[in-house]
Amino acid sequence: MEAPRALRSRDGRRLRLLHGPIDAIFVADGPEAAVRAAQRRVATAFRDVLTPLAQELPRLRTATGPMPMGPIAQAMVRATARFLFVTPMAAVAGAVADHLLAAALSPDHGLTRAHVNNGGDIALWLDRGQGFDVAICEDPAQPRAGGMARIAHGSGIGGVATSGWQGRSHSLGIADAVTVLARDAAHADAAATLIANAVDLPGHPAITRVPAHLLSPDSDLGARAVTTAVGPLAAQDIACALAAGLEQARAMRGAGLIVDACLALAGERRMLSDIHEEELSLA
Repeated sequence: MEAPRALRSRDGRRLRLLHGPIDAIFVADGPEAAVRAAQRRVATAFRDVLTPLAQELPRLRTATGPMPMGPIAQAMVRATARFLFVTPMAAVAGAVADHLLAAALSPDHGLTRAHVNNGGDIALWLDRGQGFDVAICEDPAQPRAGGMARIAHGSGIGGVATSGWQGRSHSLGIADAVTVLARDAAHADAAATLIANAVDLPGHPAITRVPAHLLSPDSDLGARAVTTAVGPLAAQDIACALAAGLEQARAMRGAGLIVDACLALAGERRMLSDIHEEELSLA
C-alpha cells in the first residue's frame, strides 16, 4: 500500500488526505499561521490512521468483543455501542473524521471554524458566532443538492453523515439518501446507516438484493441481503418505506443519539424536524 499523503490546495485553505480507501478533506478558517499549524497537526495525525485500523479489522467487523487498542477503533466501538445490530464498521468514516478534527483543535488553536469531510461524513467545529451551511444530498444520481441544513455554534451538532443504497457502503434498505446530524461524525455515521436500513419494503418485487459477501467477501454484513437495484415504486410504497425510517429516526432522537435527520426516497423527503421546509435552521 502507498504511503499516506497530505496535499495542500493552491490557496492554502484545503488539505487533502489520501491513504488506501481514505480520501478526506480538511478545511479551516482563521489566521494564516493558525491554519497552517492546524494542517501540520492533521497531516501528522493522518500518518497513523489506516494501518492501526487495518490491524484491528477482525474485531471491528464483529458486534461484540474486547475493546480494541487504537483510539479510532475505540471511538468506533463507543459510537456504536448504543445502537442495536451494528458492528463498529458502521462508524469508521465518521470516527476517522472526528479523530483528524480533534488533532486540528489543539489548545489555543486560534481557528474560527474547521471541518473534515471524509467521503461525505463530516466532523465540524464552530467558534462563537460562526455557522455552516451544509447541502443535503437527496439523490446521488443527481448533481444537485436537495435541502440545506444551517448549523450554528451551540447547536450541539459536531457531525453530519449520509447513507443510502447507492452510496460507498452496502445498505439493507432502499433509501436514496439519509442525512443525520449528531453530536459527532461517528454517531452520525452509525445512525445514518441504521436509518437507511430501516427505509425498506421487505419482499417487494421491485427491489433486487444480493448477499453482501458475494459483493465484498470481507463484508461485516456476511450473508445478509443488501440492495443492488430499486425499480419504480407506487406512492403508497414510498410513503410506507419512509415512515419506517422516520420511526427509527424518532427513536434515536428520543434516546439522545441524534439531533435531526432527513430521509429521501424516489423524490420524496421526510425530515425528523417539525419544520418541513427547504432550509432547516439549527441554532
